[in-house]
Amino acid sequence: MSGTDSSLPTDSQLPLTSPRTPLQLSFPFLREGSRVWERERKPPQPGELPSPLPTKRTRTYSATVRARSGPVFKGVCKNFSRSQGHGFIRPSRGGEDIFVHISDIEGEYVPMEGDEVTYKVCPIPPKNQKVQAVEVVITHLKPDTKHETWSGQVISS
Repeated sequence: MSGTDSSLPTDSQLPLTSPRTPLQLSFPFLREGSRVWERERKPPQPGELPSPLPTKRTRTYSATVRARSGPVFKGVCKNFSRSQGHGFIRPSRGGEDIFVHISDIEGEYVPMEGDEVTYKVCPIPPKNQKVQAVEVVITHLKPDTKHETWSGQVISS
């Protein structure tokens, strides 16, 4: 029996590599800006909100001016999740619920279900077919409920 096995590669068969050759990384090391992440994005499903949503910080100046000059509407807070940073308002005039982002709430209290609010509206890009509530102010706290301030203090109303 010979000391060499013909099925194993010899040094002359292995590819030569320089120690300075850049390291090629694959699957577990994908970066957020890579094309693989972009290809995996799914189109928004019906009922999902478009992303990114225009917040008070990212809204254009012209959209802010249009919203400020618009009429004030009344509604009731349908729900609001402080941890998720958004909620919905049920308009008093009826119609579809209106999205509200945490950055568009004025005042010291976190909105709770049943609170009466006033708001203005701003279109949601890119198609501007839906609107979101801006400059939301709580006008009447729902009685007999505990309300939280933005600083975390709990107050009974």
